Amino acid sequence: MSHSHKINDIAPQALDEERKEGVSAQEFEESNLEDAASSSLRETNDEGNADAPTGVAGGAETVPDSAEESAESEAEEQGTEETVEALRALQALETVLKLGSSGGESKEPAEREIPSVLPVLPLRDLVVFNSMIIPLFENREKGMETIERALNGSRYLLLCAQNDATAEDPVPTELYDVGSVVMILRMIKMADGQVKLLVQGLARAHVDEFDMSGPVLMARVSVLEEERSKSAEVSDVEIEAMMRHAREQSEHILQLRGLPSGEIMGVLKGVDDPGRLADIIAANMRLSVPDGQKLLECLDPVERLRMVNGHLVREVEVATMQARIQSMAREGMDKAQKDYFLREQLKAIHRELGDGDGEESEMETLKKALDKAGLPPHARKEADKQLRRLSGMHSDSSEANVVRTYLDLLAELPWKKLSRDRLDIVKAAAILDEDHFGLDKVKDRILEFLSVRKLNPDSKGQVLCFVGPPGVGKTSLGRSIARALGRKFQRLSLGGMRDEAEIRGHRRTYIGAMPGRIIQAVRQAGTRNPVIVLDEIDKLGSDFRGDPSSALLEALDPEQNSHFSDHYLNLEFDLSKVLFLCTANQLDTIPAALLDRLEVISLSGYTEQEKLAIAGRYLVPRQTSANGLKEGDVLFRESALSRLIRGYTREAGLRGLERQIASVCRKLARRKAEGEKPPFVVTPAVVAKLLGAPRFLDEEKEAELMPGVALGLAWTQAGGEVLHVEVSTMQGKGGLLLTGQLGDVMKESAQAAVTYARSHAGELGIDPDFSQKLDIHIHVPAGATPKDGPSAGVTLVSALVSALTGRSVRSDTCMTGEITLRGRVLPVGGIKEKILGAVSRGLKRAVIPSQNAKDLEDIPADLRRHIDIHTVETIGELLTLVLEGKKE
Repeated sequence: MSHSHKINDIAPQALDEERKEGVSAQEFEESNLEDAASSSLRETNDEGNADAPTGVAGGAETVPDSAEESAESEAEEQGTEETVEALRALQALETVLKLGSSGGESKEPAEREIPSVLPVLPLRDLVVFNSMIIPLFENREKGMETIERALNGSRYLLLCAQNDATAEDPVPTELYDVGSVVMILRMIKMADGQVKLLVQGLARAHVDEFDMSGPVLMARVSVLEEERSKSAEVSDVEIEAMMRHAREQSEHILQLRGLPSGEIMGVLKGVDDPGRLADIIAANMRLSVPDGQKLLECLDPVERLRMVNGHLVREVEVATMQARIQSMAREGMDKAQKDYFLREQLKAIHRELGDGDGEESEMETLKKALDKAGLPPHARKEADKQLRRLSGMHSDSSEANVVRTYLDLLAELPWKKLSRDRLDIVKAAAILDEDHFGLDKVKDRILEFLSVRKLNPDSKGQVLCFVGPPGVGKTSLGRSIARALGRKFQRLSLGGMRDEAEIRGHRRTYIGAMPGRIIQAVRQAGTRNPVIVLDEIDKLGSDFRGDPSSALLEALDPEQNSHFSDHYLNLEFDLSKVLFLCTANQLDTIPAALLDRLEVISLSGYTEQEKLAIAGRYLVPRQTSANGLKEGDVLFRESALSRLIRGYTREAGLRGLERQIASVCRKLARRKAEGEKPPFVVTPAVVAKLLGAPRFLDEEKEAELMPGVALGLAWTQAGGEVLHVEVSTMQGKGGLLLTGQLGDVMKESAQAAVTYARSHAGELGIDPDFSQKLDIHIHVPAGATPKDGPSAGVTLVSALVSALTGRSVRSDTCMTGEITLRGRVLPVGGIKEKILGAVSRGLKRAVIPSQNAKDLEDIPADLRRHIDIHTVETIGELLTLVLEGKKE
């Protein structure tokens, strides 16, 4: 803000302080007027630097009170603050011209000889030019000492700009070596402790040598005279052209700023010296310190004027762009005012026609929608409060849009609307059987839930969580449950979700805030009791934005979700009627607190017979229709489907099988499009012709295993897998090498197997000193796949004993179980998936821990007919079953 705005706002306490220092009120006001005139002249720097620590550029001598009163009275007649500024700038220019009418300097100071040694006052962000009268502010202790030194002496100072404005106590290397010699005209101590100076620029000077030996920085200087060595050949016509260009550009800038330029330009036209004109314009431009320093160091007046012209051209471009921006902003304001005026006219027209006010009509519509929604008392109270707020807002304001969107949400939420449950147990069972083949345990649990709901409508059921490999039908089960119940279905994918606000919603204070995914799902469903499937709950993440799994605790807990609070809604919403179903591939990554609220139902992989039935009943008709073929165009033989299952897919679910069926249907659709007549009969030979060689070959099964090789069973997210374990011995000193990217638990099982073999060497027919004579290498193929878990213990000990005794393990036998040092076989998990994997590989025998016998009830009878399952309690029993007779 320029000083002209402060003339009538002098604080009484500051004025009192000045009087204490011996300065009259009139002098204090005159000094502020000088600042005002100088700051007004620098119209290119609108913001001003009056509060800068080290100095503010300007250019005016003390202006009489009568001039001040005249300027302000004329400004009042004009009615604009800009006119006051322009008139004060004119007064400042006239004063400068009076000071420099005889060569550019004041006569009284010029009569004195400038000392060769001067105190140096550094300036942070200012370059001072000749003939200018400038107010400076200094608050640095060393700077105040420098001023005192000058006042006690000749009153001359050397002002040097800092090349590093951040330096608090600059050293000579941080100062430019060309500065301005000034005389102190007045010094005032301000109330805030800083010193105010009024100085007049006298001459340019070069620092020959700095002296830091005393308390203040001194410099030996040489006064620089103007020279025209570089521009001596420039004609008077060219000089006049440059001076006119400078005046015209200055006038253009004043016009772009919206300031009167006539009298100011008359003053500028009265300056006929190019160097002086350059200095006057430069002192009132927004120049950086390096640019101002270049002008100060330029001693050729014509060259200096040429440089000023360059800065003026750039300043005109900047001012033009500012004017364009202001014009655009003004046009935007004019448009808003026009829209408001037209909107008010439209309201008046509606009132005259009896149509009612548009805004009032919208408010009535919202009120009716809220009445129809049946909000509970606490929600209705908040809705009425927001309605009152909305009625007092302008319809186009951003906050009105936020409130309107919030009220729309309150009106659309199903506070009381419920779907009527279909509680016919027999019909529900028929729907589940129609949609899914098998899964008897899951269907029984769903029918139990429906039965309880039929007998006790207010019961709080558990949240079901379907866990199993991909492609076994977990998500589609949720859709079937919704269909069986007659409820709306919504699915939320939680995979990769990391932001808690996705569950609880964003607070309305944020731009773009929205309710959480659960409230959105209920809103989309349109009822308060939909079936919502939370898919991939085991793949939730967490980071600095929160933990979504923790936010789910409230939503999934039957004891808490009747008072669920969404951050956007900021009201309690009853989720107790919502049937939540979760799906996951594994339980390990689900937090314990969340898992405790879930009733886990495991979905194992499908047997080959189940896959055949599902493919014939569901997959083939679906893909036939999806690929543009009609019913009867494609006939899959059961042997062809068996070939697809065994040779082209190896998975627990059905996605891979459906992709292969789709591939066959696409190739047959192409034949039909090319003119070949259906029906197309798909046999194993046709499958091989269309899809190429099988990906999985039966040759992977070996007729006879070499000593040291055993087949184990492993559980994966994709179902059961057969695991090869290989053991080799060689001459050595008892070293044990484990390879195949084994986990820590599996490595410990291998060490337990070695210890068991050493402690029972006599019983097993092994050389008791094998641990001193042999090195043992245990390897599990598929080394790129990490492997871990205790269930490979029986496989490791069988392969190790086979390698040490030379007895082969039966090639049709696989096994699973954990071992102990005492020779016991402990139970493991995933028995059904492992048996499915063994059957799919064509194995005939499986050995499991005796404590896992209870899990055999989960295995279908038709599957158990394809494999003999043996149970063992000790490693001795295991070796008897799996090892063949000793080789000769």
